[in-house]
Amino acid sequence: MQTPAADPVPENPVSPSPGTRSRLTGRARDAVELGGALVGGAVVAFIGLKVIGAIGWPAFNTSNVTRAITTLGQALFVLVAVAAVVWARYGRGRTLPSLLSAAASAGLVTVTLGMPLAATKLYLFGLSVDQQFRTEYLTRLTSNWHLADMTYPDLPPYYPASWFWLGGRYANVLGLPGWEAYKPWAIVSLAAAAALGAALWNRMVGVGLGTAISVAVTLVTLQYASPEPYSAVLVLVGVPMLVVIASALRGRSRLADGPTPLRETSWLAVIASGVFIGVSATFYTLFTALFAGTAVLMALVYLVQAWLLPRNSSVRAEALAAERRPRLLAVVVRLVVIGVLSGAVALIVWGPYLAERLRTDAAVSGSAEHYLPESGSVLALPMFHASLIGAVCLIGFVWVLLRAKERTIAMAMACTLVGIVGLTMLSLALTAKGTTLLSFRLEPVTTAVLAAAGVFGVAALSRLAVARFGDVRTVIGVACAVAALAVAQHIPAALATEITTAYTDTDGHGVRADQHAPGAESYYPKLDQLIREQTGKPPTDSVVLTADFGFLSVYPYWGFQGLTSHYANPIAEFTERAATIERWSQASTPQEMLANLEQSPWRAPTVFVFRYSPDGYTLRLAEDVYPNDPNVKRYTVTFKPAAFDDPAFEVTEVGPFVLVVRKS
Repeated sequence: MQTPAADPVPENPVSPSPGTRSRLTGRARDAVELGGALVGGAVVAFIGLKVIGAIGWPAFNTSNVTRAITTLGQALFVLVAVAAVVWARYGRGRTLPSLLSAAASAGLVTVTLGMPLAATKLYLFGLSVDQQFRTEYLTRLTSNWHLADMTYPDLPPYYPASWFWLGGRYANVLGLPGWEAYKPWAIVSLAAAAALGAALWNRMVGVGLGTAISVAVTLVTLQYASPEPYSAVLVLVGVPMLVVIASALRGRSRLADGPTPLRETSWLAVIASGVFIGVSATFYTLFTALFAGTAVLMALVYLVQAWLLPRNSSVRAEALAAERRPRLLAVVVRLVVIGVLSGAVALIVWGPYLAERLRTDAAVSGSAEHYLPESGSVLALPMFHASLIGAVCLIGFVWVLLRAKERTIAMAMACTLVGIVGLTMLSLALTAKGTTLLSFRLEPVTTAVLAAAGVFGVAALSRLAVARFGDVRTVIGVACAVAALAVAQHIPAALATEITTAYTDTDGHGVRADQHAPGAESYYPKLDQLIREQTGKPPTDSVVLTADFGFLSVYPYWGFQGLTSHYANPIAEFTERAATIERWSQASTPQEMLANLEQSPWRAPTVFVFRYSPDGYTLRLAEDVYPNDPNVKRYTVTFKPAAFDDPAFEVTEVGPFVLVVRKS
C-alpha cells in the first residue's frame, strides 16, 4: 500500500540512529508486517484465553480479583508497547518492533476483555438484548457453512454475515457450539484487528508514533464498541484504512501537490481500498456507508484541489484545462475502481438477499432503523467530555483543524468527521419521517478518529516541549504510558453492566457463572433432548414457535417468528406472521389447529415451546412502537390447551415450559 505523505516535521526531534533499516524491503516487508500482525494478534489472544481459562477465577460481580489481574495485565502490555517503541528507536530493523507493537495491542484486547470475563462462558451482555440475536446468528452459521438467515428457514441473510460466518468456522475447528464460541471468537477477532491496525499505523508513520496511535485507538474502541464486536473490528482497521483510501484517490504525491494523473496511481492502494470497503459491507452496513461516503468526500476535495491548483494568469485557458483534465479524470477513475471492487466483494454476501428480494412477492418490510435512544438525538462530541479521553480528543480536534491542509492523515480524518456529522444530521432529520440512520452507533468511530488525531497533537506538542525545555522525551513517554494505563484500567468499570450480565445470565449449559440459582433457561438442555427424541430429527430440520428466543441462540432450530421486527429479515413478513400467530391462538380444537398449520403460507412450526400459565399456553411477543423509547412493546398471546389435546400432538411439561411436538 502507498504510504501517505509524511509530515514535514519528523515524528520525533531526534533522527533515528544509523543502521535501523530493515533487511526486509518493499512488498515483502509489508506482507510480513501486516500478515504477521493479523495472525500474531489472533495467536496472542488464543493463547492468552487458554492461559486465563486454565485457572478457576471468581466472578467479576462478586469479587475484585479479576479486576486486579486485569490491571496487572494491562500494565504489562503497556510496557510491551513501550519496549516496541524503544526497540524501534535504538535497535536495528523495523519489522520485529512493529510485530511487537501489534502484539501489545492484541494483548491489551485479550486481558481487558478476557480477564473480567474469565469465569463465564458468555460475552459482554450475556444472552440478553441484542446479544441474543447475535448469538443466534453465530449458532446458525456454526451449524451450516451456507449463508442463511439467523431465524427463518429458506431465506438468505439480511444482516451482514462475514463476522458470524468466520466465527462459525472458528467454532467448527474447536468443536464448540456457536453460543460458547461467541466469547473467544469476539476477543480473538478484536485482537487480530487491533494488531492489524497497529501494523497499518506503523507502516504509515513509523513504530514510535504508530504504537501510541494504535494503543489509543484500541483502548477507545474497547470502551465504546466492544459489546458489538463485528463493528468494533471495523473501527480498529477502518481508521487507518481511511488514510490509505485518501492516498489511493490522490496518487503518488504529497497533499499540497494535489492529485496526480492516472499513470502515477498506486494501484495496490486502490485495490486495498476497494477490497476493504467491500469487506466492511459484509460486516456492518452503517460503517460501510460512512467509509464509502468519506471516500466520495475525499474525491470531491481532490477534484476541487485539481481545479484550483493550476491557476496562472499568464497561462492560456486551454493549457490550464489540459493540465487539469488528466488529474480530474484520474480521481474519478480511481473512485470508480474502488466502487466497483467494493461492490463486487459486497455481493458475495449481499447477492443472495438482493436476488431473493427482487424475485419475491412477499411484502417487504422492516424496522431496523426504528430506534432512537437519547444518544441518537444529539451530535456526539467526545472532545468536550470531562475525561482523559475527552482531553485527548480535544487535542486531536484542534490538530485536525490546523493540519487538514497539510497532511494526508489530517485531511482523511477531517473528511471522516465531516461524513459523520453529515450522516448524523441526516439521521436527525429523518426522525421527522418516522425513521433514523442509527447515528448514535457512529460515536465509537468519532472517538477513535479524534483519539488517533490526539496522539498526533500530543506528538506535535512534545516537539515544542523539547524545543523549549530540552530533551524531555523520557518524561513525555512515561506520562503517556501512565495515561494509557489510566484509560485502560477504567474500561472494566465502564463495561461493568455488560460484564455483570455475562455472569447473571444463564448459559447454554444451564449454569449461571456467578454460582447463583439459574433461570428458566436451565431447562433448555432438557427441552432440546425431548425435541430430538420426539421428532427424531436434528435441530436444523425443525421449525420452532417460541417466545424464548434464547433457546434459538443456544440451539440451531429454525424459528417461525423472530425476536422483534427490528432484527427480523425484511422479507420474512414479521407483521403478517405475528397476526397469524394471534389467529392460531383462537383455535379451540385440534382440528382447527391442524388446519391452521396446514394453511400456513410459510413453513409451519412442528415444535412449540410455550410458557405455562393458569389461562393456557402463552407466548410473549413483541411489537414495534417507535418513536417511543423503549421502542418495543411486549404482549401475550395465549393458546388453549384443548387445541393440542389430540394424538397428533405430544405435550410435555418441562419446568415452566410446555413443549408441544406435532407428530403428524
